[in-house]
Amino acid sequence: MTVIPQRSDSFATRLKRSRVFRALGPGLITGAADDDPSGIATYSQAGAQFGFAITWTLLFTYPLMAVIQEISARIGRTTGKGIAANIGRHYPNAILQGIVFLLVIANTINIGADLGAMADALRLLIGGPTFLYVCLFGIFCAGLEVFIPYSRYVSYLKWLTFALFAYFGTAIAVQVPWGEAARGFFIPTLSSDAGFWTVVVAIFGTTISPYLFFWQASQEVEEIKNVKARKPLAKSPEQGTDAIERIKVDTYIGMAFSNLVALAIMFTTAATLHAGGTTDIQTSSQAAEALKPIAGPFAFAIFTMGVVGTGLLAIPVLAGSAAYAIGEAFKWPTGLDRKPKKARAFYGTIVIATLSGIAITFSPLDPIKALFWSAVINGIVAVPVMAMMMFISSNKNIMGKFAVKGVLRSVGWVATGVMAAAAIVMIITAVL
Repeated sequence: MTVIPQRSDSFATRLKRSRVFRALGPGLITGAADDDPSGIATYSQAGAQFGFAITWTLLFTYPLMAVIQEISARIGRTTGKGIAANIGRHYPNAILQGIVFLLVIANTINIGADLGAMADALRLLIGGPTFLYVCLFGIFCAGLEVFIPYSRYVSYLKWLTFALFAYFGTAIAVQVPWGEAARGFFIPTLSSDAGFWTVVVAIFGTTISPYLFFWQASQEVEEIKNVKARKPLAKSPEQGTDAIERIKVDTYIGMAFSNLVALAIMFTTAATLHAGGTTDIQTSSQAAEALKPIAGPFAFAIFTMGVVGTGLLAIPVLAGSAAYAIGEAFKWPTGLDRKPKKARAFYGTIVIATLSGIAITFSPLDPIKALFWSAVINGIVAVPVMAMMMFISSNKNIMGKFAVKGVLRSVGWVATGVMAAAAIVMIITAVL
């Protein structure tokens, strides 16, 4: 007689979990794409250079990135339009054109850096020509984005997020002194070293990036088109309660996942590279290569495969966010739900951005310097984009009853202020 309630509870638990999983989508994918090979390089350098003493930064980045991503998602879900479309509709065109121009440059450089990191990682695993791997990865990512229908394509991206579990495996495989790690995470350590603050700024710039805002808002618009029952909340406010709750679950879990992966990478490199005296890591492939003699071939293999998996997820997001931004700015037909013939300029932008990334990989441009300037551009672009988002999201004429207010609005402006400060530090660092 006691079996029936147990089965009922078990079924209810499974049902609740399945609903949570179904709620995960744009936020989860966006959070995972944040941990691209370039981001992995930043987190690896942070852990290698400063050990556990810098991991506390992730306690601060999480609420800021979660709030700003929730706001971007709410803009898309409420208005039925992406970030660029809303800026172009309500603010001077010159602001939009400047933002889109810098965003596309930063994204293209990032694509090139990520393709190079993926190719280097695969070469470390199985050998072979880097040139071939760069081309194959680029063509594969662009081809999927152009030719696979949105409903199926987004499910591929969702499953690709599991590639990030590789970094939890790496952290488990190495011997992390958990007491020291906990102290570094929960007790902030400050330093007068300029290099320390440069890395802090790099972490903030990596976790809070403009392309993520554009992508998540546009994916909410895609979901409206793809799910017949969904309408923009401005037109169907009765859908608001469920929609906002789903966005919160999706975004806060997605950003938590992103930060936990970053933390696992920092823990791994702090416990191995920093502890072993290797403190200068410039790329994710260098981190993987340095891990091999210290942490062993198993940790090396897991870490390296993670670079490839995250790149396959991030490159479509980088190219796609650029295409959404340009398409909305020029009022082209946009959307991954459209067939290529119905949105040629949109899909052409995805292809051109990816091919340009391939070209950058084989240009004389130093990939490390290119990535640095990409981070600087991203940090600069983030400030006006976030400011525009805050103005849009709090404007009742645009958002109606779903205008952000209270704590959400306050934290959003705090995040904007933090990124403004980070941008100033990056500019000073670049000049000096």
